[in-house]
Amino acid sequence: MSRAHNRRPIVNRVARIEGHVHAVRDMLISDRDCPEILIQLAAIRSALDGVARLVFEDHLDSCIIDAVESGNAEAKIAEIKTAFARYFI
Repeated sequence: MSRAHNRRPIVNRVARIEGHVHAVRDMLISDRDCPEILIQLAAIRSALDGVARLVFEDHLDSCIIDAVESGNAEAKIAEIKTAFARYFI
């Protein structure tokens, strides 16, 4: 039985991050001080890491559990390991 994804909270977080990125662009255009910009960039990076965590949890809650139940766990685990290796490079 396939589990449904609940990605609405993730989409909402990404929308907020988009707003922050646009704000940083505006800060650059208006020649704001570098420390202010760096603080905002650090907040964006932290927010993106939070989104990555939610995507991973969503994957565990749906795809991995389904794969275990269907006997396809090894392939799905290899897939997520590859994705993590790319994310953490």
